Amino acid sequence: MSRVGRRDFLAGAAAAMGATLAWSAPTPARSRTRWVERRDLFAQGVASGDPAPDSVLLWTRASSAGDADAVALTAELAEDAAFERVVATASARALAAADHTCRVLVGGLQPGRFYWYRFTNASGEGSRIGRTRTAAAADDGAPVRFSFVSCQNVCEGAQNAYRRMIFEDEQRPPAEQLAFVLHLGDFVYEVVEYPEDRPEGKRYDRRLRYPVHFPDGEKVLAWHVPVTVADYRALYRAYLQDPDLQDARARWPFVPMWDNHEFSWQGWQTVQVFRDIVRPAQTRKVAANQAWWEYQPARVRKAGGTSLERFEAPAVRDVKLDRFDEHGLGQEPNNLAAIGSLTAYRSLRWGRHLDLLITDQHSYRSEEPSGRAAAAPLSSDAYPDLFPEEAMRVLDAGHAHPGGAPESIRFGDATVPNFRRTEPPQTILGAEQKAWFLERLRGSRATWKVWGNSAGTLDWRADPQNVPAGLTTPWPGGGYACFGGGGDYGTAYVERGEIYDAVAKDGITGFVTVSGDRHSFWAGLAAKDLPPRAFEPVGAAFITGSISAPGLAEAFEHRFPKDHPLRALYAGEVGGKPRTTVNLMLHHGVRSCLEYQRTGDLQAARRASNADLAPHVRFVDMGGHGYAVLRVAADAAECEFVCIPRPLERSETPDGGPLRYRVAHRVPLWRKGERPQLEQRVIEGDPETAL
Repeated sequence: MSRVGRRDFLAGAAAAMGATLAWSAPTPARSRTRWVERRDLFAQGVASGDPAPDSVLLWTRASSAGDADAVALTAELAEDAAFERVVATASARALAAADHTCRVLVGGLQPGRFYWYRFTNASGEGSRIGRTRTAAAADDGAPVRFSFVSCQNVCEGAQNAYRRMIFEDEQRPPAEQLAFVLHLGDFVYEVVEYPEDRPEGKRYDRRLRYPVHFPDGEKVLAWHVPVTVADYRALYRAYLQDPDLQDARARWPFVPMWDNHEFSWQGWQTVQVFRDIVRPAQTRKVAANQAWWEYQPARVRKAGGTSLERFEAPAVRDVKLDRFDEHGLGQEPNNLAAIGSLTAYRSLRWGRHLDLLITDQHSYRSEEPSGRAAAAPLSSDAYPDLFPEEAMRVLDAGHAHPGGAPESIRFGDATVPNFRRTEPPQTILGAEQKAWFLERLRGSRATWKVWGNSAGTLDWRADPQNVPAGLTTPWPGGGYACFGGGGDYGTAYVERGEIYDAVAKDGITGFVTVSGDRHSFWAGLAAKDLPPRAFEPVGAAFITGSISAPGLAEAFEHRFPKDHPLRALYAGEVGGKPRTTVNLMLHHGVRSCLEYQRTGDLQAARRASNADLAPHVRFVDMGGHGYAVLRVAADAAECEFVCIPRPLERSETPDGGPLRYRVAHRVPLWRKGERPQLEQRVIEGDPETAL
C-alpha cells in the first residue's frame, strides 16, 4: 500500500474508532512545544494501545478541565525521551462530552521500534512522558514476548504485580523486553463495598479502600453498583490514579478487552443478574461501553456518528428480553442497539510468529444455564460448588444433545425437568463473532495462533464419586462433577468442541489460548473431551492469576465451614497452616487431598492421583496472584507464571516485593497430525499444591 493510500486507510480507521489522526514527518526535529511536567493536571496519566507496524494509539485525560467544554492539547511522539527527535505533532481536544479524555492515532511510523510521547496544554503544562512501541513487520522473525493480565481490584488490594513486571522488564535488554500487555478484563470492578459496609472495614484479611464513590449509584444486596455513565467513569478515574497501574500503562502499549465486571458481574448481553434479581439494563450497557471507550486506547469500532473525539451513545431503554434467535441472541431492539454501540473483538499481528485473536465473551453470549433458578435442584449442600458433569452437558447442548434432549435429568433420587430441551446450545461467542474467529484462525499464516479471551478454556472438574463411604453422604451425580458450576469455556462443551474440531480438521498447529478471569494460574492442553471420552489435545492453554482481586482459595480459607466433612478437599490445614488443597482436588482428585491431609506428604498425595480426572492439566493454583508472560518463537512457545504473595498492601520496595514462585511451561511447535506437548520447569520458589 502506498504512503498516501495507507494514510487514507488510517484516516478511516481513526474515524471509526474515534481518534484524532496524526502523521509522522519525513525528518525528525527538535520539539518546539514548551513543556513543563504537571502530572496533577493529567491525574490518570498517559497510555498507548493496539500497536501496528506503522501506527499506535495514544491517550490521556485532562483531569483539571473543570467545566470547560474542551481543552486544547498538543500531542508529540518522538524517537527519544528528550524529544530531540520528534516525528509527529498533532493538535487535539479533550472534550467534556468524553470526560475530557483524548485519543490520537499516530501513523507513518517505523515497525518494531520504541517511541516516547506526551501531551501539553496551551499553557505549556504537560503530562508525564510515556513510552510505546510499534509492532514488528510481518516478515520479522524475532521472538515476541508479551504479558497477559486480568482482574485488578484497587478497592481490595495492591497492584504490586505491575511493579514487579516493570522491575523485571527494566533489567532486560531492549530486544527482550515486553512488546505489550494484553489486558483480559476486569480492569475495573463495578461491584463495590464501601469500608463502612463491612465490620472493621475488611473483606477476609483485606482492608477495603475508598477510592471509588458513585455519584449516582445504587445499592443492590451487599454492593454499590453504577447506574449512569458518570458512575462508570468514576471507576476508571479512581483506578487510573493507582501509581503502579499508571506506571505500567505509561511503559507499554496495552491491548485491552473487557470481561464481565466492566459492565455487570453476572450479566450477559444487556441483562444484569444479582442472585435472584434479573433485570434488563440496556442503558447501563451503553454507559459501560462509553466509559470503556473513553478510558481504553483500543482500535475498536463504535456505532453512530463520525466524531473523532467523542462516543455517540445510542438512545436506548431498559426493556425485558423475551425473544431470541436460534443462537440465543436477544432480538429486542434496545438490546441489539446497546450491544452494537461498541464492537471490540479484533486481531493483532506481531511479526512472523504471532497472530493474536481477541474475542468478547459477554456481549453476545446466551444465558449461562447452570446459574438459572431451574438448575438449583442439581446441586447439593453436601458438595459445595460441584455440579454433575452429565447434567451440565445436557444443559449446555440444549436441543442439540446427542441422541436427543432428555425430558429430565436424574440427580440422586431427584428427577429434574430439562428446562433447556427446546433451546439452542449455549454460546459464548455468538454466531457472527464465532464465524469471524474461525475464519481468522483458519486463514492465519503466523507460526502461533494465540486466542486471547477473558474466559478460561480448560475444564475444571472433580471426582466426588471417589469420596470414601462414611465421610459424608454419597455423591448424587453419575460420575465426575464440574467445579464452580458453569460460566466459561470449561463447560461450553458444544461451542468449544466446534472450535477444537475446526483446529483438528484443518490441521492448524501452534494454537494457544491465553485467558484470565479465574483468579488462578492454570497450564494445560486444549482438548474438547476428557476421560472416559477420548482425550485428543489440539493445542495448549494458559490462564493467568489475578493482579489483585481475591480468588476462590482465599474465599474457602475464610468462609468454608471448619466443621464441614469435606473441608480437606477445599481448604485443608497441614502442619498448622492453611493449604490450597482445592488445587489437588482439581488436578489429582479427592484421594490426593485426603492423603495430603492425613500424611502432610505432597509426593504421597500426588501418587494417589486419579489419572483420568485431569490429564489436560499440568498446573493449577487457585490462590495465585501475579501475571503471565508468553514468548513465541519459530520453534516453541513458553509461558511463564510470575506469582507474588497475596497483595494486601502496596509493597514499599522497587521490585514490588518478593515472589512466591516462577514456573515456566514450554510448548515445542508440533506438526500436523502430532499431539502438542507441555514441558514444565520450576525456576524459583515453591508452588506447593499447584503441581
